[in-house]
Amino acid sequence: MKVILAQPRGFCAGVERAIEIVEKALEIYGPPVYVRHEIVHNKRVVESLKAKGARFVEELDEIPNGAITVFSAHGVAQKVEDTAAGRSLPVLDATCPLVAKVHKEGQRYSEKGYDIILIGHEGHPEVEGTMGRIPGRVHLVQNASDVARLDVADPDMLAYVTQTTLSVDDTRAVIEALKERFPKITGPDVKDICYATQNRQAAVRELAHQVDLVLVVGASNSSNSNRLREIGGETGVPSYLVEDVSVLDPAWFEGVNSVGLSAGASTPEELVQEVIDKLAEFRELELTVMDGIEESIQFKLPEPLREAAA
Repeated sequence: MKVILAQPRGFCAGVERAIEIVEKALEIYGPPVYVRHEIVHNKRVVESLKAKGARFVEELDEIPNGAITVFSAHGVAQKVEDTAAGRSLPVLDATCPLVAKVHKEGQRYSEKGYDIILIGHEGHPEVEGTMGRIPGRVHLVQNASDVARLDVADPDMLAYVTQTTLSVDDTRAVIEALKERFPKITGPDVKDICYATQNRQAAVRELAHQVDLVLVVGASNSSNSNRLREIGGETGVPSYLVEDVSVLDPAWFEGVNSVGLSAGASTPEELVQEVIDKLAEFRELELTVMDGIEESIQFKLPEPLREAAA
């Protein structure tokens, strides 16, 4: 059975930075280090960091006074940051720089008196953080049909921003509906869309045309992993989200000669390798990597960590 690995797949620069922040904090300050929410949406990553001394909490009131505190890659609302500052908690902010860029764009428009339309998924930590970072009126839109129900202060003073784990393709229909109803709406350039989301989705879309079945390795609560699986399915190819090897069903591969394998942006490569090893128990494999984008982007660690390391 031929197995083709998507390129790119797995960790993006924002996820790598977030994990490194926790690991460096443990190294420099010693355990425990407290992390508000999952640092990224992957159980293996979280369990690995727990074993090293990280403690994951839902809210700041679970963190002792003076304890090193890390905000997750998804970002936090301003009130969370203010609460931490009020308690003088030493904070390391692991918010992805691309998420922080969305915050700044929303704030910039809001300061000019615009209502902000946020395109994203209700309840997602990034969306909650972004809505809590932008002062003034923020309206959440999840799909094109939501646009008709919008009640805005001034239709000529509107701007939109998007959740980073949505690609250009994901948001196209919503943006078109917004522009049709509000011709003067303004928003970010396409180049501001998260590169990692766009690259991984494009790779899976291309991969799905080359194989009989698509596997996406990722957590069930990972927005970008779920979207990768959906994209495989949209091409008409059977596509499955695989949290770990325990969910692999030999029946999926009956009559299948080629499998495409990708992974969400918060999925470690070791999980991909474990899936490959499990597939090798079912059939003899011919393993190849598709031609694709080689990502070289890196983000700096927060200044307190850089100074402490120096």
